[in-house]
Amino acid sequence: MGSEAEDKIEKDGGASDSECKADTGVPEVPPPADDTPEVLNKALSGLSSRWKNWWVRGILTLAMIAFFFLIIYLGPMVLMMIVLCVQIKCFHEIITIGYSVYHSYHLPWFRTLSWYFLLCVNYFFYGETVTDYFFTLVQREEPLRILSKYHRFISFALYLSGFCMFVLSLVKKHYRLQFYMFGWTHVTLLIVVTQSHLIIHNLFEGMIWFIVPISCVICNDIMAYMFGFFFGRTPLIKLSPKKTWEGFIGGFFSTVVFGILFSYLMAGYRYFVCPVEFSNDSNSFTVDCEPSELFQLQDYTLPSVLESITVLRESLYPFQIHSIALSAFASIVGPFGGFFASGFKRAFKIKDFANTIPGHGGIMDRFDCQYLMATFVNVYIASFIRGPNPTKVIQQLLALRPDQQLHIYNSLKAHLTERGLLAALEEAA
Repeated sequence: MGSEAEDKIEKDGGASDSECKADTGVPEVPPPADDTPEVLNKALSGLSSRWKNWWVRGILTLAMIAFFFLIIYLGPMVLMMIVLCVQIKCFHEIITIGYSVYHSYHLPWFRTLSWYFLLCVNYFFYGETVTDYFFTLVQREEPLRILSKYHRFISFALYLSGFCMFVLSLVKKHYRLQFYMFGWTHVTLLIVVTQSHLIIHNLFEGMIWFIVPISCVICNDIMAYMFGFFFGRTPLIKLSPKKTWEGFIGGFFSTVVFGILFSYLMAGYRYFVCPVEFSNDSNSFTVDCEPSELFQLQDYTLPSVLESITVLRESLYPFQIHSIALSAFASIVGPFGGFFASGFKRAFKIKDFANTIPGHGGIMDRFDCQYLMATFVNVYIASFIRGPNPTKVIQQLLALRPDQQLHIYNSLKAHLTERGLLAALEEAA
């Protein structure tokens, strides 16, 4: 269906015949070579390709899980740097596919402009984050205060420069392909950079909002593969022939149970549940607070049918209830990020985005579902969890002029007096 639509566009488009001719015959992307370590190849040489792949994926999965726990131990700053590195690598893998097609036409500036736009978008998003979460630090340092004040104008000027460079790079007979690649770059930025920025925002809400969703996606990926490998019989979707209903359903129930148990384990530690904040006194990140009601044990009356299920207890952290929604999304909707990536790869007749991780493909192959999950978590927090933040309000008030602060003080005092709250506090004192 997609190829028919593309053929129709080629025939009916407004470009000249010579331009259509120049933009057809796009070469296929060469498949990446097998990068399985020689040690594993020798150790598993006697196995069939099916079981060899199973062992390679299993060993590398355990290694990645160990690395994941290591970066959690190293703290939020390292996590943010890893997110940035993953974002850059995912962007590189997708752009490389486009460059493999584009480079054969010897057209200028595609790769240069792609990385320039990545720089511009990261400057914009990280500048917004710094202004939002490091407000007092920004106001304290004069250069940062100026950059913060004009941040959006600078970001727009940077992007506009790239836009003008793209227009100047247009080559006759290849306009359509160049605009196609311009769209390619911007869609990649939308998918990769925007959603990695949301991951960092989730992290600032508390490391638990970063770790649990990612762990749920990992659990679903592993359990769906296990159930599909051993019990899979019924194909799930044509885009991914190896995906089965047995794996999909097994992954769902396993992920929900895992989410409840894992949330119970993490909700008891302040290090994971407290928002990540920047301390002006120590000039470092802190994760210490009085846990909110979301992370305090509450008594619930369970239906008699559920009382026999050992996973559910009468005393639960409210976050565990939220974890059911996170787990359900990770196992029902999350895989569609993988199906989307499968469709993309099929369009270019490639198996994986790259061969960075033997048995798993590229970094983008591992994070196709994670980016979709990050957006859901950010929307979920904004819709059902996050409330007004007094700390940020006070920070903004302290940045105002003295006369503005006095005006707000008098207005707030009059409002509290009118509601009788101020008098009640004075009587209590």
